[in-house]
Amino acid sequence: MLYYPQPISDLIDGFMRLPGIGPKTAQRLAFHVLSMNEDDVIGIAKALVNAKRHLHYCSQCCNITDVDPCRICRDPSRNRQLLCVVQDAKDVVAMEKTREYTGLYHVLQGAISPIEGIGPDKIRITELLRRLQTPEAQEIKEIILATNPNIEGEATAMYISRLLKPTGIKITRIAHGLPVGGDLEYADEVTLSKALEGRREL
Repeated sequence: MLYYPQPISDLIDGFMRLPGIGPKTAQRLAFHVLSMNEDDVIGIAKALVNAKRHLHYCSQCCNITDVDPCRICRDPSRNRQLLCVVQDAKDVVAMEKTREYTGLYHVLQGAISPIEGIGPDKIRITELLRRLQTPEAQEIKEIILATNPNIEGEATAMYISRLLKPTGIKITRIAHGLPVGGDLEYADEVTLSKALEGRREL
């Protein structure tokens, strides 16, 4: 960024390190920050530093938290017979928004992806296996694999289900198929086949 003073150039470079932010978007964000009130800019900077310094992974479920264990793991009202395995913290939020699931979680912090060089050892599968050997895990009656319905998510779910078969715990996979409000004509073949597999009696 030779065209700009060094502070602006550094700011643009900083924004470009974020996922999905290209040069034009980074430039637009940098100039927007310059037009903001100084207190607002300082507030954003403090929020970034605080998030980096004070957030860590829960020692039980591997979710992002500021207290350990996290609030969900400590909540005595949660159903400890259910354990939902998800890919990342955003998935926990999505599940919680449904208000239907009341069990516990295990966050993998990723999915198996050989193309990207992410093997089973790079995500929190070891922590899941270790967790299932603790006395608290004796209560678990069902493990719900809620990884994303894509190639990486399916591979991860299959790998984990094979590992957990010997435990004797019931292993289920979330249903996939047509979204509510969707049209059949716009659905691809894989989505339709998954919808047929997951059909239920009315």
